[in-house]
Amino acid sequence: MNHHSPLQIITSGAFAAALQELAPVYTAETGEKVDLHFGSSHGAAHDSIPTRLSQGQTFDAFVLARKALDEFASRGSLAPGLGWDLVESNIAVAVRVDDPAPDISTLEAFKKTMLSFEKVALSASASGIYLSTEVFPKLGIAEHMSKTAFTVFSERVGHVIARGEADIGCQQASEIMPIKTVKIIGFLPPEIQKPFYFSAGIGSQCLADPDRLERTKKFLRFLASPAADAIVQRTGLEPLHPAI
Repeated sequence: MNHHSPLQIITSGAFAAALQELAPVYTAETGEKVDLHFGSSHGAAHDSIPTRLSQGQTFDAFVLARKALDEFASRGSLAPGLGWDLVESNIAVAVRVDDPAPDISTLEAFKKTMLSFEKVALSASASGIYLSTEVFPKLGIAEHMSKTAFTVFSERVGHVIARGEADIGCQQASEIMPIKTVKIIGFLPPEIQKPFYFSAGIGSQCLADPDRLERTKKFLRFLASPAADAIVQRTGLEPLHPAI
């Protein structure tokens, strides 16, 4: 029997659905218990990763968008040089399951659709930041969208759409797919679609505990292995199989 304390793993969202399926599989195969935690990689929400870290919480591994992972590493929360791109993720657009699907097939169609809705939900993590700081300014609609788009904290964009608090929303496809009361109407047009790489890093405190460091790396190797591919792909992500 494994008497180690459970590994503490946190993710910002896009990898959450896959992680919730993969962690029990790993525990069943190895006996290693894994505690999962979820929170936005940005912002001051009570469960955001910056808030958790400011409260002194520590984690053995982080699975975040690469940019966020690098930011936390630069602040000393992650062990330097121990980061691997696990999966590729793309941004999808969703509406309620019974609503008509607006056209987002071209750049101009996407722009018109965004301008036509009064309540547009965006993620507090990588995809929402990209849309609000890069895409909307590029399309010349940043001022308009600042009045109609809002950031969703501490839950998935799809849940906000499903409750009728937003008419349309954008988030990583893997975060929308598990919500059956909304539907993905497509992905961002090619000109503005930006693949995001969700990457794994190891908490800096693990460097002081070689056994825990190796246990954490073993779990990450499982996440990066072909054995995880079916679940990873079913949840809307593409595996990258890094060597860990």
